[in-house]
Amino acid sequence: MEAQAFPLTWPDTMPRTPNKVTSKFKTGLSAALKNVRSSLELFAGDSGKKVVNLVISSNVTLGVERPADPGVAVWFVWDGMQVCIAVDRYPKVEDNLQAIHHIVEARRTEMRHGGLHIVRATFRGFTALPAPKRRSWREIFEFVTSGPITADNVENAYRRLAKKAHPDAPGGSHDAMAELNQAKEQALKEIGA
Repeated sequence: MEAQAFPLTWPDTMPRTPNKVTSKFKTGLSAALKNVRSSLELFAGDSGKKVVNLVISSNVTLGVERPADPGVAVWFVWDGMQVCIAVDRYPKVEDNLQAIHHIVEARRTEMRHGGLHIVRATFRGFTALPAPKRRSWREIFEFVTSGPITADNVENAYRRLAKKAHPDAPGGSHDAMAELNQAKEQALKEIGA
């Protein structure tokens, strides 16, 4: 599994929600995170199958609890299946986390009333959602040589590509811009600028 906790690793085959709706949840970020972890532990106990390789992926970082993209993707392996439950319906990260908690709780209900085979069938809908392959910053900036690259080279490439990747540009998106920003950060770090 190539999912990362940060930045958000969204499954390629799951569409993004363009119009967010306000939720009725009143759960804070730390409580919602605890609820997701707890419901997965209980689910593992109910099913008799371990939940392993858990990655809770979002754009939340230390000091940034309200990222522009509030989506959350919870990646894990259960019963030999790589599963991803991804929610971006709500404008707050904690609400999307709480929704994932309720989705897992629904699987626990399926287990109690329908059995393990029904949960496996449900989770097949969440499987085969591979984490997107991360391109290197050299690929993103279209640097084909392995020769020396300067901070000016990176900045020029960044500006050129940002015109296309920006969410306000035709064909641009938040994901494309996030990838470009991360590539710039990695490039400058690697070249020591």
